[in-house]
Amino acid sequence: MAARISARNQLQASVKSVKLGNVMAEVILELADGQEIVSAITRGSAESLGLKEGDKVVAIIKSTEVMIGINE
Repeated sequence: MAARISARNQLQASVKSVKLGNVMAEVILELADGQEIVSAITRGSAESLGLKEGDKVVAIIKSTEVMIGINE
């Protein structure tokens, strides 16, 4: 089943690692240029998706705010 979604920030990535906790999972994704994105999702979602190292995935980023900081 393919789905179209409204989120425009979609990045192709591969799963670098999955660390399962009791309730949450930390999923580290690697973009083609080597940058990493860390996502915290429920353990149930990680298990339901069957996420494992090397899987090709899409990081879908939907946010209501973006914070910017500078070094002083």
